[in-house]
Amino acid sequence: MIPALVLAAGRSTRMGRPKALLPLDCGDTFVARIVGTLHDAGVDDVVVVLGHEPDPIVADLIRRQTRVRFAINRDFDKGQLSSLVAGLNAIDRPGVIAALVTLVDVPLVSAATVRAVVDRYRRTRAPIVRPVAGGRHGHPVLIDRALFDQFRAADPALGANVVVRQHISAHGEVEVTDPHAFRDVDTPDEYDRLVLEVRKSGEV
Repeated sequence: MIPALVLAAGRSTRMGRPKALLPLDCGDTFVARIVGTLHDAGVDDVVVVLGHEPDPIVADLIRRQTRVRFAINRDFDKGQLSSLVAGLNAIDRPGVIAALVTLVDVPLVSAATVRAVVDRYRRTRAPIVRPVAGGRHGHPVLIDRALFDQFRAADPALGANVVVRQHISAHGEVEVTDPHAFRDVDTPDEYDRLVLEVRKSGEV
């Protein structure tokens, strides 16, 4: 089993409102779109990691009858690593071989990209698998279960990237043409541009 974690615990300070609940033209919110994409890619177990003001996000996903579980990170102010660890603790059980991890501010990554990451892992068992293009790396990131304890033991001040960098390899780099795998949305201007662009392109 390869469950997925959607990290959505932060305060969204730069956005000024919860990024998880930002609407898209199709009627989805960011978090609903991501969860739906993961399901479309064949991921059955999706856990949304929440922290700051979780109740409205939980209520929205329940109202949508979304197949999802929740993990609450009460230490969300300690940084993104704390949310990753809370998510790993929620999904770590016998039969789990890896975890897919994505961020709530990367809402439009495609199901094809998710499948490509999972397929590369199943073929190579690379400890870290991630989409890449033109020197950039994006989401989702797949983490082999053998690394879970290294993330748990990592220094919160340094974050998860220290562990990721120690285990990246050519086998785990998946070339994709999906621009949304590399596009995070952190500010109102970035959100407005995203909505305008997808409205013009008809992607949503």
